[in-house]
Amino acid sequence: MTRTPLDLLTELGQSVWLDDLSRELLAGSLSELAREDAVRGVTSNPTIFAKAMGGDSDRYDEQMRELVAAGHDVKETFLALAVADVVAACDVLRPWWDEGRGQHGWVSLEVDPNLAGDADATIAEAERIHALVDRPNLYVKVPATAAGLVAIEELIARGIRVNVTLIFSLTRYAEVAEAYLRGVERLAAAGGDPATVTSVASFFVSRVDTEADKRLEAAGADAGLQGRLAIANAKLAYQRYKEIFSGARWEALAERGANVQRCLWASTSTKDPRRSDVMYVETLIGPDTVNTMPLPTIRAFKDHGRAEPTLERDLDEARRVFELVAAAGVDYDDVCDVLERKGVESFIASYDEVLRALEARRAELSAV
Repeated sequence: MTRTPLDLLTELGQSVWLDDLSRELLAGSLSELAREDAVRGVTSNPTIFAKAMGGDSDRYDEQMRELVAAGHDVKETFLALAVADVVAACDVLRPWWDEGRGQHGWVSLEVDPNLAGDADATIAEAERIHALVDRPNLYVKVPATAAGLVAIEELIARGIRVNVTLIFSLTRYAEVAEAYLRGVERLAAAGGDPATVTSVASFFVSRVDTEADKRLEAAGADAGLQGRLAIANAKLAYQRYKEIFSGARWEALAERGANVQRCLWASTSTKDPRRSDVMYVETLIGPDTVNTMPLPTIRAFKDHGRAEPTLERDLDEARRVFELVAAAGVDYDDVCDVLERKGVESFIASYDEVLRALEARRAELSAV
């Protein structure tokens, strides 16, 4: 069989994940994408579920009738529907998880974003999701807020695998990696097996350019600086990853079987139509990484993407981009702070949207 650019990504050490999940997808194309397009994981979030459950699909109706009859409220209904989808996706991808010894085959389900500021509630919700799904290839998604950092460490220490989401800044990434390391150290100190726990750190890429570019334009900066900060940010994050997961502290854990926390590039569809539709894939290819893409980006990369090891190219230029952005008067830290806040707000809005849609559908089904 002819190798595609997606196959070459896998050979270069980058896992391709699909940033989508629905019952339509589960009914047909997910297994095909895994077999033919090297898709090795699935991510979900409230926005994805709002699209899947809030549309015209009737695939959720039968289970929803059962949940209504059992007296479940709308939040419990949503969670039950989402868990069923995630369990099914975990089962589809389980052969790749087994074959890759945990390197591939992951599916992510996010905690209620309304809990992003409450560490204890996040921990409790994550443990509940972990128990409900009950699959070894589940990642529980936790946002990288200040409260999220506390939850991440505790969950890792309890042996729960975590996809840390909504990372924007290099400083926050270092805090996320530190939370993971402390969690692994605590797990090992308590007699647990570090080899059983793993994590990914999800950088939201294109959103950095979306926010920075409008500020650069407002500042009258050279237009050639737009569309460059997000890639530079990810490249420098990967350098920090290599620094953090090396040295004596890490080697002591690695000797006991500990897994690195891979960098995951999320939000990699191109928002500006003037730019290449695969720019956030082609420029961020490197070993021990993940790129989670919506289906149109996967199709585009398969059609005309170039798979080359690019993640460590032009690092001096990446550092120079940071200098130029600062010289233009754009505050990188503020860009990242705003994006974190907006990211949580966006997920809360989507979560509320899907609950409203389910409530309306529950009423319709009850009236039949």
